[in-house]
Amino acid sequence: MATSPRLFLFLFLFLFATVVTAAQNVTYDARSLIIDGERRLIISGSIHYPRSVPSMWPGLVAEAKEGGLNAIDTYVFWNGHEPSPGNYYFEDRFDLVKFAKIVRDAGLYMILRIGPFVAAEWTYGGIPVWLHYVPGTVFRTNNEPFKWHMERFVTYIVNLMKRERLFASQGGHIILAQASSFYYPFIENEYGYSESYFGDEGKLYAMWAAHMALNQGTGVPWVMGQQDDAPDPVINTCNSFYCDQFTPNSPSKPKLWTENWPGWFHSFGDPDPHRPPEDIAFAVARFFEKGGCLQNYYVYHGGTHYGRTTGGPFITTSYDYNAPIDEYGLPRLPKWGHLRELHKSVKLCEHTLLYGKSTFISVGPLQEIDVYEDQSGGCVAFLANVDVQEDKLITFRNVTYIIPPWSVSILPDCKNVVFNTAMVKSQTSVVEMVLENLKVYSNSSFGSGAWQVYMEKVGLWDKPDFVLFGLEDHINITKDTTDYLWYTTSFYVDKSEDILGHGSSPILSVASLGHAFIVFINGELQGSSYGKYGYLPLNFEAPVTIKPGKNEIAILSMTIGMYNAGPLYEWEGAGLTSVNISGTGNGSLNLSPYSWEYKIGLEGEHYSIFNTNNNTDIKWIPKSEPPKNQSLIWYKVAVDPPEGKEPVALDMASMGKGHVWVNGKSIGRYWLVASSISDNCTPHCNYTGTFEPDRCLTGCGQPTQRWYHIPRSFFKPSGNTLVIFEEKGGDPTRITFARRQETKICGFVSEDHPQVDLENWEVHSKRNAAGAAMHLKCPEGSSVSSITFASFGNPTGTCSSYRRGSCHYPSSVSVTEKACLHKNKCSIAFKGESFTEDLCPGTAKAMAVEAACS
Repeated sequence: MATSPRLFLFLFLFLFATVVTAAQNVTYDARSLIIDGERRLIISGSIHYPRSVPSMWPGLVAEAKEGGLNAIDTYVFWNGHEPSPGNYYFEDRFDLVKFAKIVRDAGLYMILRIGPFVAAEWTYGGIPVWLHYVPGTVFRTNNEPFKWHMERFVTYIVNLMKRERLFASQGGHIILAQASSFYYPFIENEYGYSESYFGDEGKLYAMWAAHMALNQGTGVPWVMGQQDDAPDPVINTCNSFYCDQFTPNSPSKPKLWTENWPGWFHSFGDPDPHRPPEDIAFAVARFFEKGGCLQNYYVYHGGTHYGRTTGGPFITTSYDYNAPIDEYGLPRLPKWGHLRELHKSVKLCEHTLLYGKSTFISVGPLQEIDVYEDQSGGCVAFLANVDVQEDKLITFRNVTYIIPPWSVSILPDCKNVVFNTAMVKSQTSVVEMVLENLKVYSNSSFGSGAWQVYMEKVGLWDKPDFVLFGLEDHINITKDTTDYLWYTTSFYVDKSEDILGHGSSPILSVASLGHAFIVFINGELQGSSYGKYGYLPLNFEAPVTIKPGKNEIAILSMTIGMYNAGPLYEWEGAGLTSVNISGTGNGSLNLSPYSWEYKIGLEGEHYSIFNTNNNTDIKWIPKSEPPKNQSLIWYKVAVDPPEGKEPVALDMASMGKGHVWVNGKSIGRYWLVASSISDNCTPHCNYTGTFEPDRCLTGCGQPTQRWYHIPRSFFKPSGNTLVIFEEKGGDPTRITFARRQETKICGFVSEDHPQVDLENWEVHSKRNAAGAAMHLKCPEGSSVSSITFASFGNPTGTCSSYRRGSCHYPSSVSVTEKACLHKNKCSIAFKGESFTEDLCPGTAKAMAVEAACS
C-alpha cells in the first residue's frame, strides 16, 4: 500500500483454511463470497513475510487470530524472489511456502498478492530493477516485454502453489485434521490513474491482465482493486481509509474492501502519524453496516525494511504503520484490543448480515439505522451517528440509545448494544524502550582494542568502472546494486588567478535529482545535501576551498530507497545534473561536461566487510576508543545480546546516517534526521471526523526513527559482530541496546456501558453479563507489581495522567490491589462485593486503573 493515491499492480490470492471441511468450491454473488455453498464474512489483515523473519511468523499469525482475524494477507515481492532473470529465491525471509503453511496450520484464510507490482513503500514497487533495462520495456502498460516477464513470474508463483496443492480446485493441502485451502486471486490494484495516463494502451493492458489471470487455471474468481471497469467475472474492490460508500461496478458482485489503512507510513524527517482506534473501528463498522462482506487491514503488522528494501524514496526502515501489531510483534493496545472486540461483535451478526434483507432508516440529518432481518427471525441493527461533535439520542423499537459522535453501535439482536466504536474498553499498554549498554565481548581476533575501524577511501578506491563525458544518471550506473556512487573529476586553476576573487571564497553549486550527496575537494569535506520525501530535486551552494593548480573533486551520490509508484516511475532518476564553481577570479567553471570517473559502491561494500566470514585483505584497525564524528567510517565491535526474551532494538540516537549489520544480516538504513519542531503535533488526537495522515502527529522536533529492530533470531548466545557504516559522523560508544517492554497497563471503563460476554453470546441466550467490570492483563511471564492509580467514581485523564474527580471511592486502591496484585490478569467488578455503597448518587461512574507490570 499506501502512497495516496496509491498506484500499483498486484495479484491477489485468498488461501482459506478451516478445521471443519475442505473448501473445494469458491464462487460469489452480490452479497458475499460463497465457500462450499455458504456465504462467508472475511476479516483479514496484512502481514508481509519479508518484513519480519521466520522465527516471528508463528507468533504474528497467532496474535492476528487472537485479534479476531480469519484471514492473513501478504504480497509476493517479485524483486525479492527473482533477483536476476530466471534466478529464483525462496529462502529465509522470502520462504513464501513456509509462511503460507504457517497461516494454514493456524486455521486461517490467507490473501496472497502475487503482484507483480506492489508499490507498498517497497523499493521499485516490487518489480526487479533489471526489468527496466530489458530493451523496449515500459512498466504497467500494453508493452510486450513487460507483459512477457510479468506473465512468466505470475505463472511461476501459481505453479509453485499448485505443486503444494493449495488450490480449492485441487481439494486443498491438508496439514491439520480436515484442514484445507483455496485461493481467491487478485490481479491489478488501483490501476485506474495509470490507465488514464496510458490511455488506450492502459485499457488494453488492464484487460490483458484480467484475462491472463483468469487463464491461470485456478478455478476461482479474481479481483481488481480500484478498477471501475474491471470486466466480468473479475470483481473490483475498494482501498481507502473509508469504504462504506463504495459500490461494485456490477450488481452481481460483492462489496470488498481490500485495504483499510489503520495508520500511515513514516518518512525520514517527518513526524509520526497515528490513526485513533475509535476511527478505525467506526470505518469498519460502517463498511459492514452498508453491506460489506470482506475487509482487510493494510497493514495489521507492518514490520521492518531490512537491507535496502525501503521505497519512497526516504521511507523509514521501520514500517510500523501504527498497526494493531507493532513492528516488534507486540499487540498495540488499546488498538488491537478494541478491534478484537469489534471483530467479535461483527461475527455475531454474520448469518443475518449475509442472508437477511436490509432496511435503511434515517433518524436525523447525520443519524441513521441499518437493519438486517433473516427468515429464521434473526435481526441485526447498526445505529450510526456521523455528527463530529455531539452525542445523539436514537430511538429504535421503542428503546432510546445514546450514540457518541462519529460512532456506530452494533445490536446483534436489534436490542442489546454489544459494541460502540467510540467506547474503548480495552486496556491501554505503555510500551517503553528500556536501555541497556552494549555488552562488549572480549574477542581476541579484534586485537588489543574492543573496537575496530576502517576508513572508507574518498573518491576512487580502485580503477573507475566508467569514464564518461558529462553527468550520467546514478541509477543507470549502479542498477540499484548499492546506495552509493562516486563521481570524480579534476579541474585546474591557473596559478596567476586570484582564487579569492574580490575577497570571497569560490562558490560551489551542485544540482542533483537526489537523494543525497557529500562533496569533497582535494580529499577535504566541503559539505553535503540531503533530500526529503516529496521534495526533490536537490540544490546545493556553499563556499569551498580550492588551490592553484590541479584540484580533485569527488562527490558521493546516494539513493535512499527507490521510487515505488506512479506512471513511468521506473524512469525517475537520481544523481548529479550539474556542477559549477564560481568566484575564482576569472569567471566560473562549468564542470558538468568534464570527463568524469565513476566508481560504484564503497570499498567496504565491495569486500563485504560486514560479513563475519569475510577473508579479504581489508585490515581493520583496533581501537580501545573509536574515532568520533568521522564521516565515511566503518566500525566493528563484538557484543553479547541483551538478556531476556523481549524484542530488541539498537538505539542509534548518537549517530548520523548509515547502515548497520548484525552477524552479517542487514538491519537496514539508519538516519537520525529530526522532524520540524513547527510541525502540527498534538499529544491527544480527536478521533471524530475524516482521518488524514497529517491529522494526528507526534514526535515533532525528534528523530523520525531512533530505534532499529534486531530480531532475536539474528543473535548468537555471545560474540555477535556489530558492523556500522557511518556517512556523516557520530559517537558509536553511545550506541545502546533497548529491550521493548510493556511496563504499564491502564484501563478506563464506564459503569454506563456494561461488558458483554461476546464469547458466549449465544450460549447465554444473548443476555448481557452482570454489570460493568475492569479487565487487565500483563504480558506473559509478568504480573502486576503495583497499583499506581485506581479510582472508582468520576476520574479524568488518560493513561499515565489519570486524576481523581469529585467522586472517588476511598477503597478503590485496596479493592484493585486485592483483585490484581501479583497476578498476570485480573477483573474488578463495579458492583457486588467491590463497591457496595453509592457514595455519589446521581453521578455516572467509571473506573480508572494504572498498574505496573514486572
